[in-house]
Amino acid sequence: MAANNQKDTEKNNAGGPNGGGQKALRPRRIGVLALQGAFAEHRRALEALGCTAVEVRKAEELENLDGLIIPGGESTTIGSLMAKWGLMEPLKGKIAAGFPVYGTCAGLILLAKEITGSDQPRLGVMDIQVLRNGYGRQVDSFEADLDIPALGPEPFAGVFIRAPIVQGAGPGVEVLAEWQGKPVLVRQGKLLGSTFHPELTSDLRLHRYFLQMLEE
Repeated sequence: MAANNQKDTEKNNAGGPNGGGQKALRPRRIGVLALQGAFAEHRRALEALGCTAVEVRKAEELENLDGLIIPGGESTTIGSLMAKWGLMEPLKGKIAAGFPVYGTCAGLILLAKEITGSDQPRLGVMDIQVLRNGYGRQVDSFEADLDIPALGPEPFAGVFIRAPIVQGAGPGVEVLAEWQGKPVLVRQGKLLGSTFHPELTSDLRLHRYFLQMLEE
């Protein structure tokens, strides 16, 4: 048991935006969009890394944050609620000014400029094209060990639940990981997106990576 705990600690402390070992993190206030989806799991991961995690449901709650996570869930529902509660335009403005955002699964869809076969509300700030439910329905969910060099040598357990597929990425988008030849982790400046759910594992490396992006 002790050996397993030590291994988990090493995994959670490894990696960073430029690879390498652990880097001390400054205390941060990170918002988690809490309109629908797996926001509680992201909040717990951030708190485990010493952050103040703030659930965001209103535009004014975007203020005084160092970054934001948009969780997985139903992208059409989240997008519609963002529009209804006046979050879409203020968040677009903050992103244009360099505000860091990490979108997981549905969150990635909402970041994408193009969603195949859909005109649903979206932020449209990341130069990618995505296909919703690209791997099939809920029953087709799966897990896969992912090679993510930016996080270190240990594989990362990718949990794919009704996951989108990234069908294309512009020249300004860095592909940090692939699965079966398709991007599953992408970055564009201060924007990060994954088609899988890191918050559903005990591995904190990807949340740590996002926090270290803030230090750049």
